Amino acid sequence: SYKKKPGLLNKIIRFETFHTALQYLSYALAGKTYMGVGRNLSYRKSLFFNNKGFSSINQIPGGDDDLFINMVAKPNNTAVVLHPEAFTVSEPKRTWTEWMRQKTRHYSASRYYKTSHKLLLAGYSISHALVYPLLIASAIMYCWWMALAAFTVRLLLQAIIWYKAMKKLQETDLWPAFILWDIWMFLYYFIFSAALWKKPKNNWN
Repeated sequence: SYKKKPGLLNKIIRFETFHTALQYLSYALAGKTYMGVGRNLSYRKSLFFNNKGFSSINQIPGGDDDLFINMVAKPNNTAVVLHPEAFTVSEPKRTWTEWMRQKTRHYSASRYYKTSHKLLLAGYSISHALVYPLLIASAIMYCWWMALAAFTVRLLLQAIIWYKAMKKLQETDLWPAFILWDIWMFLYYFIFSAALWKKPKNNWN
């Protein structure tokens, strides 16, 4: 997680981090681990050397934590620790430009994930991004109250899941605006979608 500070950017950074954690922790618990965060993960030295460390990804200037875990994680060698004493708190970016650059770098590295993981993540993102367009189209072209009822059920289920997860991850101050965060994620996918196709720069500048 990131330190709680005043301002909209801090809340966006913290929510995006929460949402990402909700995804990769859920997949890990389901036996489909696809990434880890370098500031809060550990693995045995033998696992690192038996898989030749970062040798296959050292040409990429970022995302080594993601990509190494993506390569070596299996259902029988991965565990999730959710005890508060295991949490780490990092310093968030201070400007929009710094944060956008960071997220672009992270997403450009994800293009090297296993195909099965990319399909899972793409399916989730696309389904989330289509919610509002389909809601509007259904309300206009078909039965508006049925569309609204379906959307309300989805929103209630999401509110419950997010609240429980935010409570576990100590981010409950973000929950009252969960509807706004849901709308933000719709915009977020379009903002950063181009980064998925952008090849990382092969330098460390």
